[in-house]
Amino acid sequence: MNLRLTLHPSGTEAPAQRDVLEARIALRLASHLNAGLEQLPHDVSERLRVARERSIDRARALRKLSAQTAGSEMSGRGGVAALAGPPSWWLRLASVLPLAVLVGGLLLIQQRYTEEQISAAAEVDAALLVDELPPQAYSDPGFAEFLRTPAGRD
Repeated sequence: MNLRLTLHPSGTEAPAQRDVLEARIALRLASHLNAGLEQLPHDVSERLRVARERSIDRARALRKLSAQTAGSEMSGRGGVAALAGPPSWWLRLASVLPLAVLVGGLLLIQQRYTEEQISAAAEVDAALLVDELPPQAYSDPGFAEFLRTPAGRD
């Protein structure tokens, strides 16, 4: 059996990284143990199965106990008591407020952009209406030549 595990004993990893590393090691170890399980006699494999179930139950009980202990420690302190229970309506409002401000800002930006487009189109329309040329002149093929000539020359 060739099982190679790499651990970083520095202890500087984040708890989430450490949990992921432990889970990977556990999966590798379990797969290697399960590979050799078929070669064991039936009575030994049954004893191992019972021992495995007991250890899993014990680990669940310890996790539940540590979660309860951590919860009671948090609620026992004065400044952290709000984190132990359900979130208050102030906390919910404070978490929704930035989203509402963002949506409102985006709507205002879109409204301003639409107003600027309408204003630019109105300026072009006004310039066309007060111009000396009729609107049909713009579609005339000789109009480009008219634009190239200076205004003072006839």
